[in-house]
This record gives sequence, structure tokens and C-alpha cells, in this order.
Amino acid sequence: MTDRPLTLMAVHAHPDDEATGTGGVLARYAAEGIRTVLVTCTDGGCGDGPGGVKPGDPGHDPAAVASMRRQELEASCDVLKISDLEMLDYADSGMTGWPSNDAPGSFWQTPVEEGAARLAELMRHYRPDVVVTYDENGFYGHPDHIQAHRITMAALEMTELTPKVYWTTMPHSMMRRFGEIVREFHEDMPEPDPAEAAAMAEIGLPDDEIATWVDTTAFSGQKFDALAAHASQGENIVFLKMGKERFGELMGMETFVRVQDATGASLPENDLFAGLR
Repeated sequence: MTDRPLTLMAVHAHPDDEATGTGGVLARYAAEGIRTVLVTCTDGGCGDGPGGVKPGDPGHDPAAVASMRRQELEASCDVLKISDLEMLDYADSGMTGWPSNDAPGSFWQTPVEEGAARLAELMRHYRPDVVVTYDENGFYGHPDHIQAHRITMAALEMTELTPKVYWTTMPHSMMRRFGEIVREFHEDMPEPDPAEAAAMAEIGLPDDEIATWVDTTAFSGQKFDALAAHASQGENIVFLKMGKERFGELMGMETFVRVQDATGASLPENDLFAGLR
């Protein structure tokens, strides 16, 4: 036994990602006295600017957007009681197919070994007991999410320190419910074309293939407020349109794939720190 606190490290791509998939566990474990470390890989400069101005449109200033989103991220961290925020500050690569994917200095163009080496240094410093990031497809195919996955897994190989590693996921039942709610708030939304619908159906996992279900219902209000802190991106955050009560009903359970475990903790489990305390 040591005096070092149990530590959770979440590695995310952009400001606001921390709240969507892991806001509940970050808030829950902080309340339980666990050290929570958030690593945000990009500056979020491809997000919306003031008034909703889009990247590439007149008046969109990526540096100004990045500065604004840094402030929002810090506010979100305050809401979730995150112990430590680390920003790698790579340039946001934008969505798949955007010209920013190919921009020098973008996260997508950064050699995996370079990003992994920087993240490995943070892992050596914080010595996390649990690391959470995305799966190999970045959950839904975003280049920066995929890159965050790649550097995280490479950094874990470099350090060989972490007893438990998880990838975020979502059960298909929740994805279906989310789709119903999106259509409810966007009645004029056309039906997706078959290819798009098929791609959406591949996101997440069948319910019976998910073995780690963490109940964060008691912290769904914090999770909602953390998302709301990213006010400049509100147009893109559909969850905020639900209101807190319905948000809690849908988003109160966070689910993960356990990809590394040195504790022998049995599955299924309802605690990322099972076997560690």
C-alpha cells in the first residue's frame, strides 16, 4: 500500500468530449475521492465560432475559437470536479474529409510516436490506475478520436503501468433511444439514407456484449451542466435540448469495453476500479 491516491485518466480529443462519454464517471469518482485527470488532445479550433459561424466561413478564427473553448473546458472541469487538466494543444483536425485533416500541425497529421511520447510522460507523472479512451474507430470515426485512441494505446505500451484500460462505448438500445429523441426534437429531419443508417447501426455494441456498466445517475446533473459549459458549441450538443430530467434518464449509465486488466476483477462489473479497492 502507498499514500498515492487511486487515479483515473481520461484521454479525449476535443473540449466537450470529456462530458459526453465520461462526465458521469469523472464526477462520480471525484466525489469518491479518486484523483481524476483529463487529457484533451486538441485545441478545438474547428468548432463553431461566436454566433455559430462555421469553420471555413468568413469570420471564423480558429485561434479565437480555441481560446474560447479552453475557457469552456476549464469551466466544465470545475463542474465535474476534475483534479488535473492537461492539454496537448494539437490543432483540431476537423471532421472526416475536411481540408484541416491535412493541415501541418493538425493532430491527425502528428506522428503517433510523437503524441504517444508526450502522453506517456503524463502517464509516468500521474501513474493512473484506470485509463479511459475511445476504441480503434474513435467511437464514430472522427479523425481526432481515432488518433487519441492510437496515441493512448501506444503510450500504454511505452509505460506498462496501468492495471485497467477501457474504451468508451454505447449499447445499441441506448443508440436507438437517442435516435428517437433526436427525431423528436427535429421533426423535420429527413430519414437517413440506407448507407448512413447502416453506419449508425454499427456504432456501439449489442447490449449483451457490454460487460462494464457504471451507474452515474446521481451525477447526471453535473454531466448536463458540464456539457452546458461548452455554450459556444450548443448548436451541436443535441443532449442539451432534452432538459436535465430526460437527459438523466438517457445518459445516467456509462458503458465501457474493458481491454486490459491486471486485477483479476470478474465480469460483468459496475465499477471501473473493481479489483483496485
